[in-house]
Amino acid sequence: MTGPDRPAKVLLVDDRRDNLLALEAILQGLPVQTVGADSGEDALKRLLVDDFALILLDAQMPTMDGFETARHIKRREKTRHVPIIFLTAADRDSHLALRGYAAGAVDYLTKPFDPWVLRAKVSVFVELWTMTQQLAAQSELVRVREAELRAAGLAVDEATALLKGALAADGELGREQVEKAMAALAKTRARF
Repeated sequence: MTGPDRPAKVLLVDDRRDNLLALEAILQGLPVQTVGADSGEDALKRLLVDDFALILLDAQMPTMDGFETARHIKRREKTRHVPIIFLTAADRDSHLALRGYAAGAVDYLTKPFDPWVLRAKVSVFVELWTMTQQLAAQSELVRVREAELRAAGLAVDEATALLKGALAADGELGREQVEKAMAALAKTRARF
């Protein structure tokens, strides 16, 4: 799980170890934690365990290529919204780019690519992911606060009813109701 004190994770998927090392070097210094996967199958397994801000996916791999891997990623509820940038050593074939976009890619880069362009794109997606995480955390805080306010409203309503009952009652019963109302109000005040 990624929290505010830990960097966003970027999944790097390539069947060649030297390409994974090159991607790690390009992204070094960015506020990201890179996780390497050497196949589509390995990537799918890692996506079951961790949450990722972005996937950099080699389009051409043996067994399960990047396009098939992307289709599996986009079918899963947990991962369907994770952005994918395809990376390929293939010629600038527009058909491959269209296949990438059809499989769910948000971008498609042909190797060799400018490392600064890749860093800029990764930075944008990580920033968007970070803002989304912050909004989700704030939304949860608002939900909790609303529940507390509803509970406080109920406590005030209960105290009001007890005080109204105390006005109508005499002696010891009235005093007990006032004490219960005061305790309910004090408990509510302590929560805020």
